Order: sequence, then C-alpha cells, then structure tokens
Amino acid sequence: MPRLIEGKPVRTVLRWQLYATVAAMLTAGLWMGLHGALSAFLGGFINISAGAVFGWVATRSGKSTAAEAMLELFRAEAAKVALIVAQLWVVLVSYKQLVPAPFFGTFVLTVIFFSMAFFVRER
Repeated sequence: MPRLIEGKPVRTVLRWQLYATVAAMLTAGLWMGLHGALSAFLGGFINISAGAVFGWVATRSGKSTAAEAMLELFRAEAAKVALIVAQLWVVLVSYKQLVPAPFFGTFVLTVIFFSMAFFVRER
C-alpha cells in the first residue's frame, strides 16, 4: 500500500492539481481580476498542500504489516483533513476580498483530482 503513495500516483495527481489550479487562476483572473485569480490559487493550494502532507505522513516510516500500513494511511488522511479544515478557516476568516466561485470551484476540482490517484498506474 505505501508504494501507491511513494510512487507515480500521488505525484501525478499533485501535478494534475497544480495544472488545474493554474488554469483556474488564469480563467478567474481574466474574468474576475486579481482577487478572482488569488481566490482560485488559494482554493487549489489548500488541496495541493494537504495532498503533499498526506503523502509525507503516509510514507515517513516503513510499515511491515498490512495493519500498520492501514493505520498509517488513516493517520495521513486525518492529517490531510485537519490541514484542509485549518486552511479553509484561515482563508475564509482573513481574506475579505475572496471571490467564492473560483475559490470553491478550484477547491472542489482539486478534491476530485486527488481521488483519482487510484486510477493512475505505477508504470
């Protein structure tokens, strides 16, 4: 199981999230200006950083049994969710010019991309 995290799938998904965030930033920037682009960036960055933390936590120590590997994955998921909640709170409380459509649109898009790691082949 840790091989899924260490290898190509998570790196590929993080790259997809980055591309989607940049595309959303450019689109929102053209239609809604600077705050639209920054809102799209923040929506994507929240999931990109949380996905990177998930990968780091899941692979930081070698687990020898399936039960230990599953426990590590649960810890990684908990860290990811906690980071997402904390970052959402910080952005929503502190950024008064937030444009909701690009922020939440990019956030949801990057969540969907992270769930697609299962479909990426290791080759």
